[in-house]
Amino acid sequence: MTASPPKVNGHARPPAPPVLGDWQPIDATPTAQDDAITEPTAATEPDNDLIAQAQAEAIRSKAWAEAEEQRLAAEAKKEAELKLAEAEAEAIRIKAEEDARKAKIANDRAEARFEEEQAARQARIAKANKEREDAERAAADANRQAEEEQRAELDQAKAVEKSSKRWRQVAMGFYGLCAAVALPVQSSAFYNPNAKYLLVAPVFIEVIALVALVGAAAAVTDGRPQWHYRLVAWAGALTAATINVVHGLDAFDAATAFGTALASVAGPGMWDLHEHGRIRKRDGKPTWRERRAQRKADRAAVKERAAEEKRKAVEKEAADKAAEETAKKLAEARARDFPEVWKHALRLAAALGETTVTEAVWRRAHLDIEGTDPGESAEVIRARNVAAKRVESARTNTPVNIPSKTMNAQRAAQMPPGPNRVLKTRATRRPGDTPKYVGAARKQAAIAAKNARPHVG
Repeated sequence: MTASPPKVNGHARPPAPPVLGDWQPIDATPTAQDDAITEPTAATEPDNDLIAQAQAEAIRSKAWAEAEEQRLAAEAKKEAELKLAEAEAEAIRIKAEEDARKAKIANDRAEARFEEEQAARQARIAKANKEREDAERAAADANRQAEEEQRAELDQAKAVEKSSKRWRQVAMGFYGLCAAVALPVQSSAFYNPNAKYLLVAPVFIEVIALVALVGAAAAVTDGRPQWHYRLVAWAGALTAATINVVHGLDAFDAATAFGTALASVAGPGMWDLHEHGRIRKRDGKPTWRERRAQRKADRAAVKERAAEEKRKAVEKEAADKAAEETAKKLAEARARDFPEVWKHALRLAAALGETTVTEAVWRRAHLDIEGTDPGESAEVIRARNVAAKRVESARTNTPVNIPSKTMNAQRAAQMPPGPNRVLKTRATRRPGDTPKYVGAARKQAAIAAKNARPHVG
């Protein structure tokens, strides 16, 4: 049976007919009394129909109410489930949005980090390329500079070689010219119609000087001793000059004599100057200008060294004076603060042969008098121990002063013993041995004696 809806065709359903009599369920089992009371009669049949209809209507209303309640509960449950589903969906959406936002942030960070890494990598690459380019440019500049220096050195060497060659040629030509000027007078000196072969002698003398100078040049080039070659060359040149002077003054005039003599010396002399320059260059000997500059630098160094020594002497004197004043102040302070130790230190220094109280003497004197090294004493050690106890107490949070373990420290020998203590020894008292107690102490002693006296039952 289904419940009747409250509306029919859009109009309210007419109210149910009133229930007459007591309502009872349809399926109620009739008792004997009920049968006796509600015996079917012709007069009560219409009332029973009304009751049945009312009961049916009540059942329908109840069924409808229950169905409506179930429907409402189902709708509420459905709505709650829908709201829960919507909430879950919203939570999922929010979580998805949050995850997406976090993922976007992470991606942005990763992208930014990647870009930073790329930028750093590009910067490193650019820096490496720049450093490589700078190194290559520097290497190229160094190579170019080295090449230019080498080219300049080669050019200088070529110029020196060319100049040396020209100087050698000019010296050789000058030597030949001088020989040509000097030979006629020498030939005139050796001329003899009966011995024309003597004309070879002046040539021989000039050739001796030439050969000796060539040997000297070879020795200079080879790095061998060359002084004996030059000595032979100068001997030949001086011999030719002597012949020219003697024969020129005898056969010709003085100008001819001395002019040809100068020519005999000038040729080998110019050649020897050329070789002398080569020798100084080979041996690395300084020039006159360089020697002068070196002497000037040496004199400046000597002056500077003297000034430095003078400054050091002044500083040493000042330091010694300051040290002496410091030692004097230290001795005065020690004599003032440690008179006993100072007196003993003076005696100890005299005994050990010291003119002053040295650190070793002071340390020994302090150890003899105070028993410790300087800076330590019994008072200092005691104060350090007290400070260490305070620090340890602060660290462990314990009191500094630990109570004494003596029992009844204020109980004198003349006081009565306690209940758990037997006084084994007792001092003999005499009048005046012990100072009188104050009134409060006497009262407290009397109370203690009374409490300690055993009670007699």
